[in-house]
Amino acid sequence: MRVVIESRDLHLFYGKKEALKGINLTINKGEITALIGPSGCGKSTFLRTLNRMNDLIPNVTITGNVLYNNENIYNPQTDIVELRKKIGMVFQQPNPFPFSVYENVVYGLKLEGKRPKEELDEIVETSLKDAAVWDDVKDKLDKSALALSGGQQQRVCIARVLAVKPEVILLDEPTSALDPVSSGKIENMLFELKHQYTMIIVTHNMQQASRISDRTAFFLDGKLIEFDKTKKIFLNPSEKKTEEYISGKFG
Repeated sequence: MRVVIESRDLHLFYGKKEALKGINLTINKGEITALIGPSGCGKSTFLRTLNRMNDLIPNVTITGNVLYNNENIYNPQTDIVELRKKIGMVFQQPNPFPFSVYENVVYGLKLEGKRPKEELDEIVETSLKDAAVWDDVKDKLDKSALALSGGQQQRVCIARVLAVKPEVILLDEPTSALDPVSSGKIENMLFELKHQYTMIIVTHNMQQASRISDRTAFFLDGKLIEFDKTKKIFLNPSEKKTEEYISGKFG
């Protein structure tokens, strides 16, 4: 397996509070990696270090390295716009822009410069199909994305990420604000996309993690407690804390 992302002795501080305590983790190409753990354990903070989203938060200090294709993304020379094209992000709350569905999907492409309309049309259709929302919106491409249901909005946001052809997709609890039917559609879609993208998903939903991920990392109090194949984590964890969390003794 080729390693796409690797964190080495990664520490993150919000002011004086240490939120990540020496995280060493490798992400393999073409796999879905789930990050689990109770609220405030550091899993979303870790996810945001992988495309430097924490740069937007004041008083954050990061030490250690995050390597993407063997390059340290915290190198001062890193082009953050390029980095975020390669490592896209889907947030917990659907966040479509107040434009048409079509304009939402092509937003990132237009930042790169002009492209022929036929090419944009094709990318919009492919991205919406890959995001399993084409049939819902193909007759509403010129309508506001804000008029869609929450589940449809989230899938349009995923299509917007797919349109710029990232290598890695970070998903921060992408189904927590959605109903079970919409959540199921997004899970199925992520499973279908696995052969094209490397994905890292933060989830509170143990069933979701066990259903869709290849590997699972369990975080607690800013530390990585255990990281292994998902089946092993759920059926035969090595650490007592992992077992207690998965069996619902805390969380």
